[in-house]
Amino acid sequence: MSGTRAAEAVAAADLAARRAGVTLTELHGLDEMREACRVLDRVWRPVPGNPLITPELLRVFAHSGSYVVGVHRDGRMIGFCLGFLATAGLHSHIAGVDDTARGRNVGFAVKLHQRAWALARGITAITWTFDPLISRNAYFNLSKLGAAPSEYLADFYGAMQDEVNAGTETDRLMVRWELAGAHAVAAAAGIPRHVAVDDAGGRAVVGLDTKPDGGPAVGRLDGDAVLVRIPTEIEELRRTDPPLARQWRYALREVLGGLMAQGHTVTGFTRDGWYMIDRRQEIQG
Repeated sequence: MSGTRAAEAVAAADLAARRAGVTLTELHGLDEMREACRVLDRVWRPVPGNPLITPELLRVFAHSGSYVVGVHRDGRMIGFCLGFLATAGLHSHIAGVDDTARGRNVGFAVKLHQRAWALARGITAITWTFDPLISRNAYFNLSKLGAAPSEYLADFYGAMQDEVNAGTETDRLMVRWELAGAHAVAAAAGIPRHVAVDDAGGRAVVGLDTKPDGGPAVGRLDGDAVLVRIPTEIEELRRTDPPLARQWRYALREVLGGLMAQGHTVTGFTRDGWYMIDRRQEIQG
């Protein structure tokens, strides 16, 4: 990786951190690891006695060269991210920020810091997973960052006991972010990857949509392009109508998971909640 590209990545990351009003630093000591675990507990709210990760394991990750980074504002740790070295390059395993920091582009600052960190070490790709039913995360990962989905993972973690995931099967979408690719470079410059349903033109069919009662309606999957809708607020739906939320989980698994299993490519996610799949392209591994 050229020194120029790595330096540009550092400059973009520094700018994103300043705009978000945070600093990001690698963690090393056990006290820092304990504070990072407390941040994760505040975000994910696991049941007592079942921590998401331990300070001792975080220290091993940090000592062995993985990405173990705290996010600070006004001298207080408000966020944390762990990424470990993997065959794809760097796998970003878990990240979280306090509720007080939501909506302030802290997550964007974290990803640009992670990108700069990786490029400085000659790592050119980062992978991570997210719940494909959460619209804001789909938009952030696919549009704002320009990461590309590579695999649909059904019930990947099995049953989880934290408050965020309890009561729902843990389907995840694996994405890959090519750090020197055009989409990542544009993202670092603050240029998101905008796509719209109209981009598919007359060749698109609707594979999944919303019924009048709010439930999922599976449609056609035979077009060159397939549009797949998800609810705007699945997390609220999980609280108010868990059976309906599960219907959406199974419908998305059938449609999006099925199309990806056949090798078709997710080309983007629209601001108004549609995955766009091109059946003429194959997923690039």
